[in-house]
Amino acid sequence: MSCAVSSLTAVSALVSLAAVPAVAAPGGPPPVRPEDRAGDHLTVAVAHAGSGKDGTYELFCHPDGGSHLDPAGTCRALDGTTEWGRDPFAPVPPGSVCTMIYGGPATAHVTGTWAGRPVDAVYDRSNGCEIGRWDRMVPLLPGLGSA
Repeated sequence: MSCAVSSLTAVSALVSLAAVPAVAAPGGPPPVRPEDRAGDHLTVAVAHAGSGKDGTYELFCHPDGGSHLDPAGTCRALDGTTEWGRDPFAPVPPGSVCTMIYGGPATAHVTGTWAGRPVDAVYDRSNGCEIGRWDRMVPLLPGLGSA
C-alpha cells in the first residue's frame, strides 16, 4: 500500500510541476531588469543641426547626470522606449520603403552603453524613415521639427 501511495504522490507532484509553467508564464517578454540599467552612459555627437544644437554631450542614467541639458527627462524618455528584446537604437531595416523627403544635413552619432548593451548608432535625416528614427530619439537628439 505504501508503494501505491508514494507512486500516486510522485505522479501528483509531476502533474503539479508540469502545470506551473503555463500558469507562471508571462504574456510578453520580461521587463528590463534593474541590474541591466546600472551604469547607462551615452555620448552623443551632433553636427549640422543648427546653432545651439551642435556639439558633443554625455548622458548618464541610473543615476541621472552628464552634460545633456535635461538628463532626468531624457533618461525617463529612453526608459519609456526601452523594451526587453528590442533595440531602441536599431537602424532602419534594410529594404524599408521610405518617403524621399530630405530633412536637412543634421547628423548624430550615439555611442556608449544602454540597458547593459553596447550602443553605436548613426543618425541622419536623409529620408522619411531616417527622419522618423531621429524624431523617436528626441530628447536624446535635438528636436528639429518637420522637414
